[in-house]
Amino acid sequence: MPVYIVDTTLRDGEQAPGVAFTPEEKVAIAQMLDALGVAQIEAGTPAMGEIEQKAIKSIVQLGLKSRISTWNRMVLDDLRASLACGVSLVHISAPVSPIQIRYKLGRSYRWVLSCLRDACLFALDHGLAVTVGAEDASRAEAGFLLEVAHLAREVGALRFRYCDTVGVLDPFTTVERLTWLKEHVAIELEFHAHNDFGLATANTVAAVRAGVGWVDATVGGLGERAGNAPLEELCLALVEIYGLDLGLKLRHLPPLSRYVARASGRAGFLGAKKKRLRCP
Repeated sequence: MPVYIVDTTLRDGEQAPGVAFTPEEKVAIAQMLDALGVAQIEAGTPAMGEIEQKAIKSIVQLGLKSRISTWNRMVLDDLRASLACGVSLVHISAPVSPIQIRYKLGRSYRWVLSCLRDACLFALDHGLAVTVGAEDASRAEAGFLLEVAHLAREVGALRFRYCDTVGVLDPFTTVERLTWLKEHVAIELEFHAHNDFGLATANTVAAVRAGVGWVDATVGGLGERAGNAPLEELCLALVEIYGLDLGLKLRHLPPLSRYVARASGRAGFLGAKKKRLRCP
């Protein structure tokens, strides 16, 4: 089964504390990710404003082989901003757990389904391809998660992203839940891990074992709170341990990692960590 990498360094990676890439750095990172050969680059969130939109437009205009996408809420203005950036693929994120829907947003399950349907149809009507994300899927009720996945399939979404938003899964549960989901809905699956318990890479590899064909990562594991699955770890685990051909030119990985470490302000930390490891 082919496995494809979705790199979200320029979106989720920039949510790491203290990380803010310049537009020029974002363009350089996108070019290096393209050279590496990732299938998709999640280039940012256009709703954040003009500077973000300018960077995304610049990346789109490069004409890279990697497909460029944006992250959006179930809000039509978000999608209009993405259209203005010139992308052909949008990711629409829907909260699916009771904690997110009832207690954070004060909404209902029906409201989520209605807003998601409207957002997807708006995007599709404007010629955009769509992937749907289940935000906080690992704490969702199974029945409602399945409803959202079926809706994504019915409206014509390319994929359904299962998000372990707060990093509560372990590899065994990951295999169990994604195997179940794959058996119950006929749509391509994507997995998005967070590293709160240090299991992001293990959980992502487990998702592949469950039959998931698209997996998310960030360079150096950058991301919200404890970060995401590190691109370096994930690629090498899938290639060296499982013998998968990801279609990547791995020689481009070290310079990409060094560049992102410098641009994110993490180079000093990484160097210090490496130095300590050499001490007796």
